[in-house]
Amino acid sequence: MSSPGPQPGVQPDDFAFTPDNRARAQGYIAKYPPGRQASAVLALLDLAQRQAGGWLPRAAMDHVGELLDMAPIRVYEVATFYTMFNLQPVGKFHVQICRTTPCWLRGSEQLSQTCRRKFGIGMRQRSADGLFSLVEVECLGACVNAPVVQINDDFYEDLDPRRLEAVLDALARGEHPAVGSQTGRQGSAPAGGPTTLVAGGGAGE
Repeated sequence: MSSPGPQPGVQPDDFAFTPDNRARAQGYIAKYPPGRQASAVLALLDLAQRQAGGWLPRAAMDHVGELLDMAPIRVYEVATFYTMFNLQPVGKFHVQICRTTPCWLRGSEQLSQTCRRKFGIGMRQRSADGLFSLVEVECLGACVNAPVVQINDDFYEDLDPRRLEAVLDALARGEHPAVGSQTGRQGSAPAGGPTTLVAGGGAGE
């Protein structure tokens, strides 16, 4: 989630990729011809965000700029444009609630209310225990299984308040709830089950 700026007092003094991540960064850079290394900026910012615990300190953005020979302001412009980059610390589980039309029509507002009540926070805030942070986002691209919530890298689909609470409770207990549809739907099949090409059917039947 983007924000107006980092919270005061939370910025580390410096940042450097670990040896493993530096090797990954060099691999991303090597995919582009000489003089075009700035094209790797998204990949390196994502790598830096993961290393930093889910957010991008300014020192991390500066480090990426140094590796890519980019002016710091150009890196900041990229990081503040894309909502997948977080400019302030997030929870261990970063909850992103889709609010685009299909999800909104299917009850995403109720999911937002459930999270606000359960965590005791508003949007773009982090729970007191540091476990959860909350943000509303635009289309997550799983409209047919709306409403959808992305938590870290995982999608949870076909949600309602009760099912979402079950997912959040499982995560808080250290469990790994099944991703995808929470109603047992297979992929993006009709919610009521198959209606054509059912077993036993045939041409003309």
